[in-house]
Amino acid sequence: MHIGLIGGIGPAATEFYYRGLVARHAGAAKPMELTIVHADVRELSQNAAPGDAQKQAQIFADLVRRLASAGAEAAAITSIGGHFCVTELVALSPIPILNAIPEIAERIRRQGLKTVGLLGTATVMRTRLYGGISSASVVVPEGDALDRVHRSYIAMALSGKVTDEARAELFSIGQSLCCDQGAEVVLLAGTDLFLAFDGRACGFLSRIARRFIWMRCIERRSERQARRVG
Repeated sequence: MHIGLIGGIGPAATEFYYRGLVARHAGAAKPMELTIVHADVRELSQNAAPGDAQKQAQIFADLVRRLASAGAEAAAITSIGGHFCVTELVALSPIPILNAIPEIAERIRRQGLKTVGLLGTATVMRTRLYGGISSASVVVPEGDALDRVHRSYIAMALSGKVTDEARAELFSIGQSLCCDQGAEVVLLAGTDLFLAFDGRACGFLSRIARRFIWMRCIERRSERQARRVG
């Protein structure tokens, strides 16, 4: 299947998705069909802060139309933070939009988890992943820790890198979600968090968080057609 990605939100996350898709298709019988368009992470942040979902959906819809013109059969937003307008985007899009939230919620349900911690943007944390998790309780950083996570996340999304100080703080806050609030797992609800966590032993992430559920969903969809060829 020809997949379209709304990238650039942020650049490091886009690269992460691209590398994952290339690796997944390495043994496929058909070359990967992928088109990426660039969205502005600063513009997204400015619209997400006040919750202007319709404005951001219109911006994404223009990008999706470009993807469709390039032959994409489905599109995905390469940002959990960008999913704040996914419902509005679905209504505007000329092609199917892959939605991360049900995929994540279903994995949590299948794992039988009762309490899940969440790290991501302020909106993602405050809305408990847009209210999409119904089978488990969701805990998030308390007090100013939530704002510190948000600031670290936005800084990573803009710069494409993480400082040692930010990594240590995210590890500490994640540990607190488990030790103080009873989280069985901490969900990295923001792809740019891979900059801090990927390949690092932080002591509290389980398989559900490390495997980056959303990227695996896109990979599976992108290789469906490839597996039917040859």
